Amino acid sequence: MLLIETPTGTARATLLAPAGAPSGLLVLGHGAGGGIGAADLVAVAGAAVVAGWRVALVEQPWRVAGRRIAPAPARLDAGWLPVLAELARTSSGPLVVGGRSAGARVACRTAVDGGAAAVLCLAFPLHPPGRPERSRLDELAGAGVPVLAVQGRRDPFGTARELRGLAPDGVRVVEVDGDHGLAAGAEAAAAAVAGWLPGVGRFGR
Repeated sequence: MLLIETPTGTARATLLAPAGAPSGLLVLGHGAGGGIGAADLVAVAGAAVVAGWRVALVEQPWRVAGRRIAPAPARLDAGWLPVLAELARTSSGPLVVGGRSAGARVACRTAVDGGAAAVLCLAFPLHPPGRPERSRLDELAGAGVPVLAVQGRRDPFGTARELRGLAPDGVRVVEVDGDHGLAAGAEAAAAAVAGWLPGVGRFGR
Protein backbone atom coordinates (compact mmCIF):
# COMPACT_ATOMS: atom_id res chain seq x y z
CA MET A 1 0.00 0.00 0.00
CA LEU A 2 1.28 3.45 -0.93
CA LEU A 3 0.19 6.82 0.47
CA ILE A 4 0.47 9.71 -1.99
CA GLU A 5 0.12 13.36 -1.05
CA THR A 6 -1.97 15.53 -3.37
CA PRO A 7 -3.25 19.12 -3.26
CA THR A 8 -6.60 17.78 -2.01
CA GLY A 9 -5.27 15.40 0.64
CA THR A 10 -3.73 11.95 0.92
CA ALA A 11 -4.61 9.28 -1.64
CA ARG A 12 -4.04 5.59 -1.02
CA ALA A 13 -2.95 3.08 -3.67
CA THR A 14 -3.11 -0.69 -3.31
CA LEU A 15 -0.49 -2.19 -5.63
CA LEU A 16 -0.72 -5.58 -7.32
CA ALA A 17 2.23 -6.99 -9.24
CA PRO A 18 2.40 -9.73 -11.88
CA ALA A 19 4.73 -12.69 -11.59
CA GLY A 20 7.22 -11.36 -14.14
CA ALA A 21 8.22 -8.00 -15.58
CA PRO A 22 5.05 -5.93 -16.05
CA SER A 23 3.73 -5.15 -19.52
CA GLY A 24 2.45 -1.79 -18.29
CA LEU A 25 0.58 -0.02 -15.50
CA LEU A 26 -3.21 -0.01 -15.02
CA VAL A 27 -4.48 2.59 -12.52
CA LEU A 28 -8.11 2.21 -11.44
CA GLY A 29 -10.28 4.53 -9.37
CA HIS A 30 -13.51 3.86 -7.51
CA GLY A 31 -16.97 5.32 -7.97
CA ALA A 32 -18.72 8.00 -5.94
CA GLY A 33 -20.68 5.50 -3.87
CA GLY A 34 -18.20 2.70 -3.27
CA GLY A 35 -14.59 1.76 -2.83
CA ILE A 36 -11.94 -0.35 -4.49
CA GLY A 37 -13.62 -3.52 -3.27
CA ALA A 38 -16.33 -3.26 -5.95
CA ALA A 39 -16.80 -6.60 -7.71
CA ASP A 40 -15.91 -5.32 -11.18
CA LEU A 41 -12.76 -3.53 -10.00
CA VAL A 42 -11.57 -6.61 -8.12
CA ALA A 43 -12.24 -8.92 -11.07
CA VAL A 44 -10.62 -6.61 -13.62
CA ALA A 45 -7.58 -6.00 -11.42
CA GLY A 46 -7.06 -9.73 -10.97
CA ALA A 47 -7.37 -10.42 -14.69
CA ALA A 48 -4.94 -7.61 -15.52
CA VAL A 49 -2.33 -8.99 -13.12
CA VAL A 50 -2.67 -12.45 -14.66
CA ALA A 51 -2.25 -10.81 -18.07
CA GLY A 52 1.09 -9.39 -16.89
CA TRP A 53 0.14 -5.85 -15.85
CA ARG A 54 0.99 -3.98 -12.69
CA VAL A 55 -2.23 -2.65 -11.16
CA ALA A 56 -2.90 0.20 -8.73
CA LEU A 57 -6.32 0.45 -7.09
CA VAL A 58 -6.57 4.05 -5.92
CA GLU A 59 -8.72 5.51 -3.15
CA GLN A 60 -9.22 9.22 -3.71
CA PRO A 61 -8.30 11.66 -0.90
CA TRP A 62 -11.93 12.40 -0.04
CA ARG A 63 -12.59 8.73 0.67
CA VAL A 64 -9.34 8.21 2.58
CA ALA A 65 -10.38 11.14 4.77
CA GLY A 66 -13.68 9.40 5.55
CA ARG A 67 -15.97 11.79 3.74
CA ARG A 68 -19.12 10.32 2.18
CA ILE A 69 -19.70 12.82 -0.61
CA ALA A 70 -17.24 13.30 -3.45
CA PRO A 71 -16.05 16.85 -4.19
CA ALA A 72 -16.57 18.73 -7.45
CA PRO A 73 -14.93 17.37 -10.64
CA ALA A 74 -12.09 19.90 -10.60
CA ARG A 75 -11.00 18.77 -7.11
CA LEU A 76 -11.35 15.12 -8.05
CA ASP A 77 -9.04 15.69 -10.99
CA ALA A 78 -6.58 17.67 -8.85
CA GLY A 79 -6.37 14.73 -6.48
CA TRP A 80 -5.93 12.20 -9.28
CA LEU A 81 -3.18 13.65 -11.44
CA PRO A 82 -0.44 13.62 -8.76
CA VAL A 83 -1.28 9.97 -8.10
CA LEU A 84 -0.73 9.12 -11.76
CA ALA A 85 2.55 11.03 -11.80
CA GLU A 86 3.87 9.24 -8.73
CA LEU A 87 2.84 5.77 -9.88
CA ALA A 88 4.13 6.29 -13.43
CA ARG A 89 7.49 7.48 -12.08
CA THR A 90 8.34 3.95 -10.95
CA SER A 91 6.69 2.05 -13.81
CA SER A 92 7.57 1.15 -17.36
CA GLY A 93 5.47 0.40 -20.39
CA PRO A 94 2.16 1.99 -21.32
CA LEU A 95 -0.05 3.66 -18.71
CA VAL A 96 -3.76 2.86 -18.79
CA VAL A 97 -6.04 4.87 -16.52
CA GLY A 98 -9.59 4.03 -15.63
CA GLY A 99 -12.17 3.28 -13.01
CA ARG A 100 -15.80 2.60 -12.45
CA SER A 101 -18.61 5.17 -12.79
CA ALA A 102 -17.36 8.52 -11.41
CA GLY A 103 -13.83 7.12 -11.48
CA ALA A 104 -14.22 6.53 -15.20
CA ARG A 105 -15.22 10.16 -15.67
CA VAL A 106 -12.10 11.33 -13.81
CA ALA A 107 -9.95 9.06 -15.98
CA CYS A 108 -11.42 10.45 -19.19
CA ARG A 109 -10.98 14.06 -18.11
CA THR A 110 -7.35 13.60 -17.09
CA ALA A 111 -6.06 11.01 -19.58
CA VAL A 112 -4.06 13.36 -21.78
CA ASP A 113 -2.63 15.44 -18.93
CA GLY A 114 -1.76 12.25 -17.07
CA GLY A 115 0.16 10.76 -20.00
CA ALA A 116 -2.16 7.80 -20.49
CA ALA A 117 -2.08 5.62 -23.58
CA ALA A 118 -5.69 4.49 -23.13
CA VAL A 119 -8.68 4.67 -20.79
CA LEU A 120 -10.76 1.88 -19.29
CA CYS A 121 -14.31 2.82 -18.29
CA LEU A 122 -16.37 0.44 -16.17
CA ALA A 123 -20.04 1.50 -16.09
CA PHE A 124 -19.44 4.97 -17.51
CA PRO A 125 -22.38 7.10 -16.24
CA LEU A 126 -23.57 8.50 -19.54
CA HIS A 127 -26.42 10.36 -17.83
CA PRO A 128 -28.31 10.38 -14.50
CA PRO A 129 -31.08 7.75 -14.37
CA GLY A 130 -34.09 8.89 -16.34
CA ARG A 131 -32.32 12.06 -17.55
CA PRO A 132 -30.77 11.26 -20.94
CA GLU A 133 -30.77 14.96 -21.82
CA ARG A 134 -28.05 15.50 -19.18
CA SER A 135 -25.44 13.66 -21.20
CA ARG A 136 -21.79 13.32 -20.18
CA LEU A 137 -20.76 12.11 -23.59
CA ASP A 138 -18.40 15.07 -23.96
CA GLU A 139 -16.13 13.65 -21.24
CA LEU A 140 -15.94 10.28 -22.95
CA ALA A 141 -15.46 11.80 -26.40
CA GLY A 142 -12.83 14.19 -25.07
CA ALA A 143 -10.58 11.55 -23.53
CA GLY A 144 -8.08 12.07 -26.36
CA VAL A 145 -6.89 8.44 -26.32
CA PRO A 146 -8.49 5.07 -27.18
CA VAL A 147 -11.22 4.04 -24.72
CA LEU A 148 -12.75 0.71 -23.73
CA ALA A 149 -16.17 1.15 -22.11
CA VAL A 150 -17.73 -1.87 -20.40
CA GLN A 151 -21.43 -1.27 -19.78
CA GLY A 152 -24.17 -3.30 -18.13
CA ARG A 153 -27.11 -4.42 -20.23
CA ARG A 154 -29.56 -2.90 -17.73
CA ASP A 155 -27.58 0.11 -16.52
CA PRO A 156 -29.98 3.02 -15.77
CA PHE A 157 -27.04 5.42 -16.13
CA GLY A 158 -26.58 4.36 -19.76
CA THR A 159 -26.72 0.95 -21.37
CA ALA A 160 -24.17 -0.45 -23.78
CA ARG A 161 -26.73 0.00 -26.54
CA GLU A 162 -27.19 3.68 -25.73
CA LEU A 163 -23.47 4.30 -25.56
CA ARG A 164 -22.73 2.35 -28.70
CA GLY A 165 -25.18 4.52 -30.63
CA LEU A 166 -23.45 7.72 -29.51
CA ALA A 167 -19.80 6.83 -29.00
CA PRO A 168 -17.30 8.48 -31.36
CA ASP A 169 -14.43 6.75 -33.12
CA GLY A 170 -11.83 5.52 -30.68
CA VAL A 171 -14.38 4.31 -28.12
CA ARG A 172 -14.99 0.56 -28.06
CA VAL A 173 -18.12 -0.52 -26.18
CA VAL A 174 -18.54 -3.97 -24.64
CA GLU A 175 -21.86 -5.14 -23.19
CA VAL A 176 -21.99 -7.42 -20.16
CA ASP A 177 -24.83 -8.62 -17.96
CA GLY A 178 -25.99 -6.54 -15.02
CA ASP A 179 -26.88 -3.03 -13.99
CA HIS A 180 -24.68 -0.10 -12.96
CA GLY A 181 -22.90 -2.17 -10.33
CA LEU A 182 -21.68 -4.68 -12.95
CA ALA A 183 -21.56 -7.36 -10.23
CA ALA A 184 -23.38 -9.84 -12.47
CA GLY A 185 -21.04 -9.08 -15.33
CA ALA A 186 -17.79 -8.74 -13.39
CA GLU A 187 -16.13 -11.84 -14.82
CA ALA A 188 -17.20 -10.97 -18.37
CA ALA A 189 -15.82 -7.46 -17.83
CA ALA A 190 -12.54 -8.94 -16.63
CA ALA A 191 -12.32 -11.18 -19.69
CA ALA A 192 -12.98 -8.22 -22.00
CA VAL A 193 -10.26 -6.16 -20.34
CA ALA A 194 -7.75 -9.04 -20.42
CA GLY A 195 -8.36 -9.39 -24.15
CA TRP A 196 -8.02 -5.64 -24.76
CA LEU A 197 -4.90 -4.83 -22.73
CA PRO A 198 -2.35 -6.57 -24.99
CA GLY A 199 -3.31 -4.24 -27.83
CA VAL A 200 -2.70 -1.15 -25.73
CA GLY A 201 1.05 -1.62 -25.98
CA ARG A 202 1.07 -0.37 -29.54
CA PHE A 203 -0.20 3.03 -28.36
CA GLY A 204 3.01 3.56 -26.41
CA ARG A 205 3.21 6.03 -23.59
